Amino acid sequence: MSAQKPNILFILSDDQGAWSLGSAGNQDVKTPNLDRLAQRGIRFENFFCASPVCSPARASIMTGTIPSQHGIHDWLAKGHLDEERLSPRMREAFYAPEREQKMEWPRSQLMGDKAVEYLAGQCCYPQRLREAGYTCALFGKWHLGDASKPQAGFETWNTIAMGGDNYYTPTVMMPDSSFDILDGVYLTDYITDNALDYLKKREGEAQPFYLSVHYTAPHAPWGRQFHPDWAFEPFDGSAFSSIPKLPAHPWSPYASMSEAEWEHFRQTSLEGYCAAVYAMDRNIGRLMDELERQGIVQDTLVIFTADNGMSMGHHGIIGKGNGTFPMNMYEEAVKVPFIISRPGSVPEGVVEQGLFGHVDLFPTLCDYLDCPLDEAIRDRQPGRSFAPVLRGESCPDNEQIIICDEYGPVRMIRTREWKYVHRYPYGPHELYHLTDDPSEQRNLAGDESVRDIEQALFGRLEAHFLRYSDPEVDGKAEAVCGLGQTGPVGVRAQGKERFIQIDNGGKA
Repeated sequence: MSAQKPNILFILSDDQGAWSLGSAGNQDVKTPNLDRLAQRGIRFENFFCASPVCSPARASIMTGTIPSQHGIHDWLAKGHLDEERLSPRMREAFYAPEREQKMEWPRSQLMGDKAVEYLAGQCCYPQRLREAGYTCALFGKWHLGDASKPQAGFETWNTIAMGGDNYYTPTVMMPDSSFDILDGVYLTDYITDNALDYLKKREGEAQPFYLSVHYTAPHAPWGRQFHPDWAFEPFDGSAFSSIPKLPAHPWSPYASMSEAEWEHFRQTSLEGYCAAVYAMDRNIGRLMDELERQGIVQDTLVIFTADNGMSMGHHGIIGKGNGTFPMNMYEEAVKVPFIISRPGSVPEGVVEQGLFGHVDLFPTLCDYLDCPLDEAIRDRQPGRSFAPVLRGESCPDNEQIIICDEYGPVRMIRTREWKYVHRYPYGPHELYHLTDDPSEQRNLAGDESVRDIEQALFGRLEAHFLRYSDPEVDGKAEAVCGLGQTGPVGVRAQGKERFIQIDNGGKA
């Protein structure tokens, strides 16, 4: 491998809150391998997704732009691939009068589906890495449209068909590029096995690699039938004392549960969620062991993060941004884990306190790897490089640094001290003084004593989105309910409804 360019291993989890790491101080979860990675690198304490739901957040990671630029505003329910790409047995099962349970999830999204390449024509950072001499590979979840087609600069491409899926019966890409259901193969293991095969086959090659390993864990489902028995053992009967015991949030779909039903649901969900995290952590350990075996740990920049955060009882919510309607922007939904390690080059055992986010990753990698970035592309990106942190230097963190998130018509601006959430056009809005109220219990929006602060934050929020949003795909006026996006939006929708709506009965 060239001494000038390190390999890159990028590991992306699904629906993992920043709170769910042992190295972040949580004693309920079991993440020994991620904790080891944090000890050998930098863990970012305040790192944020661009949208608290998977597809928009993943698109922002890839492009360094916000949803109101790349045009993905909700999780993608359609556009995964052409139905003809599915195996004959799957297509046959979709139209049969009776179906096995394992067919219901793929049927709901893949029956009659047509591929949409949602990021077509947009610059993604693996493209820049490939131009800089990297070979780029992806294993696992893509969920940005047309799972059958290698795109965004990737040469090696092995994906799953949808976003989430059943862990033991996933719909995955086969060697002939068709898609079929695998039976009895645990998806977290399967993704890791493929990534390990890739690493082993290219052992000793001089060309640096960029390897993306995208897990579906710890995304639901969390029932005991979906994860190996050993993964539940550390959590059986756990009190989960780190998670506040609160009644279901009034905006939650579980608000009508009885107290006993809600507590049972909360407990079993936490057990399954922590089991999924634990199983993923073990697989991350396998990846790290392979780097050790090949003797390339010091030549490999390892990055771990999640697409979005997750509440698992926090605020009375089981879910992310769409765990409520209207969608929420609580810290648990927008803060994600972020760890970066390269022993001998990146400082070790550091906890970085600055405010950073996924839109910063693209410019950071280009800066750190000395890959020139076209000025026109950089001008569109709201992020800033934190490469100085990786070099052991300080990175400016003053009052002008803000974090912004969006989920359709819900937008958030956050400083170190304050958070303001604006819901267009009518609200309700939220304002939290995070210094005094880090758990976001006291909404100060509309309080006369902080009116100037609220107005100033709203003004900065408006200015930020005016600067970066593309009016063709701006999400401010989109009817996003958190139930899924089915195609291109804005003027590109050509008048078609692109978001699944809630009916009068409160259902999708």
